[in-house]
Parts: sequence; C-alpha cells; structure tokens
Amino acid sequence: MTKITPYQRNIHYYETDQMAIVHHSNYIRFLEECRMYYMEQWGIPYEKIEAAGILIPVLGVDVKYKQAIRFGDTIEISQRITRFSQVKFAVEYEIRNAKTQELHAIGSSEHAFVDSKLAPVRLKKDYPEIYTALSSCFDSGRAEPCM
Repeated sequence: MTKITPYQRNIHYYETDQMAIVHHSNYIRFLEECRMYYMEQWGIPYEKIEAAGILIPVLGVDVKYKQAIRFGDTIEISQRITRFSQVKFAVEYEIRNAKTQELHAIGSSEHAFVDSKLAPVRLKKDYPEIYTALSSCFDSGRAEPCM
C-alpha cells in the first residue's frame, strides 16, 4: 500500500493582494483542492461519487491564520478526518511551507452527503459500496489508499 503524501501547490501571483500575501479567500479553495487530492489518492474521486448521485456540500469551514503565505511559496496541506458517519464527515487541515515546514494556517470543514434534491443520503443503506470505501479511508483519519 502506497503512503499518501500531503497535497502541495505553488502560490500564484493572482492569488495575492498588493502586499504579495495570499488573499484570505484563497485558503478555502486550498482546503477543497486538498480534499479532492486525498479522495483521488484513495481511489474514490469526487467524479465517481457524483456519478453515483451523491453530492458533498460544505456545511461549515473555518481557517485560523498563523503566518502569511506569499507569492512564490510552495505550500503543503495535510488533512485528517476527525468524524465520519453515513451522513456527514469533518476534516482538519494544516497548511505549512513545503520547504521550512513553518505552520501558516489550520483549518476545518464539515460536509454532508446528499442527493440531487439536497436530501440527506444514508450511505450505509443506499450506497453500501461507497460507504465501505469511504469508511475504510476515513477510519481514524487514516491517509492511505483505499484499494
């Protein structure tokens, strides 16, 4: 089994303000990119979940800024699943400088599983294969592929 590495990305000029510091709104995008990266690495890309008729809206998100990220930096984002049930899950994140490992921000997000009418989906009952795959990935925040 291959170990999943933290998500990395370079900071682009358009993501910064006049001081060359990443604008606060971009942190939310970074967290979403990280979630999509982990799901794909686990072998359950979001496209596969959507094809089954499941959507994963954000119920809440929070970011605490510790140190500015600047144009030209490369960041590394790790995530840990803190809660998982058949209808919801929660994630915690750390955003660090990829070279120095300096902590730039910590974040969290909470999500639900719903159908196209935004009604809650009970994964275990309605989509047992997806529930099994997700629950094995999200077990105690494990960051290994689901295969």
